[in-house]
Amino acid sequence: MIIYKNINEILTLEAAQKKDGRNLLAEDISILQHGTIVFEEDEIVWVGDSENIPVEYLKKAKTVKDLEGYVVTPEIVDSHTHLIFGGNRANEYQMRLNGADYEEIAKAGGGIVATSNGTNNTSDEQLLDSCRERIKRIASYGVGTIEVKSGYSLSFEGELRMTKLIAKLKEEFSPDIQIFNTFMPAHALPKSYDSTQKYMDEIVIPLLHEVAPLNIIDCVDIFHEQGYFDSEDVKKLALVAQEYGIPLKTHADEFNDNKGAILACELGALSTDHLLCTTEDGIKKLAESKTVATVLPGTGIFLGKPKADAKQLADGGCKLAIASDYNPGSCHCDNLLLLASICAPMYKINMTQMWAGITLNAAAAVGKYDQGAIIKRFKPRFSIFKTNTISEITYNWGRNLAVDKNSI
Repeated sequence: MIIYKNINEILTLEAAQKKDGRNLLAEDISILQHGTIVFEEDEIVWVGDSENIPVEYLKKAKTVKDLEGYVVTPEIVDSHTHLIFGGNRANEYQMRLNGADYEEIAKAGGGIVATSNGTNNTSDEQLLDSCRERIKRIASYGVGTIEVKSGYSLSFEGELRMTKLIAKLKEEFSPDIQIFNTFMPAHALPKSYDSTQKYMDEIVIPLLHEVAPLNIIDCVDIFHEQGYFDSEDVKKLALVAQEYGIPLKTHADEFNDNKGAILACELGALSTDHLLCTTEDGIKKLAESKTVATVLPGTGIFLGKPKADAKQLADGGCKLAIASDYNPGSCHCDNLLLLASICAPMYKINMTQMWAGITLNAAAAVGKYDQGAIIKRFKPRFSIFKTNTISEITYNWGRNLAVDKNSI
């Protein structure tokens, strides 16, 4: 048993958890001042005022830590990243700033094809080393659960390699950092294929049949978008994944409203992500479903695209999550807390919606329903900051106030 006591502020999100992360008001923030958390390895035992710690816990505790001058929040979760890749696309960002569009960049050898070439030409150890560095840097911001997608190899052997490397990272960083392994060879269509149906039948589905029995993937994902993969491709992937009991996530409604959010809800997806073009019927469907609506503000900012209507999603009763979409081409920013702090005023969402978006609802987006709030019986997954108030964390854009739990 461990006790953290005299914490300046604890963001419990108790009220948000009771409301299932929906229709959150500013007053649902649930901040406990001068608080204490009593926990064991896998479960929070007690949360309350430091003056009222039950005597039996003080007697049983193996470790008691005084956290005066600190703030503790539910663990921050980045539920959407593409952090395993090789190569560099800095030149594309320069081209984009100078007016080049996607087609011009692609003709110059850029885009996902460039990252595919870079990834396929990078050794296992080089990829692992770069991923280790990225994961450690992301964790330094206070993020403790990180989703990682395959999808930059676009071949059978290459995607198999990516999936196994993510599994290796998951084992290596557990339990301090939880890696969520998402299988996503349906990310783009290789130039060697003239139809998504053929690519699905020859690469994606056979590969899923191969990796599913290995029990190393946590989810499947697909880029459901005009010019990428269509509704039939999504249904085909979901059907096979369901046979193995593997949940679904989707990229949807980024370029146009192709009713991707609606389909994701109908298929029981954990989350559907991007949603820049989701309209009223999609929002209504999300509000009625368990599927988390994940917005990726960094992508819109990075590409200079319109933003998702996060306020309408949140106020409409959807479970709103916020993720980084960290990747080499459309959002080369790995700091989710920075992105959330910047996007909250853009989206006109309140503090409760923002914090639930990167903790409680983000955890639900990766199927972890027993974390994301600091309440009894939830897992003791925390983020800790060296500051006196929760407001300082979002006020100080880009200033890293997070501390390593093992250092306190």
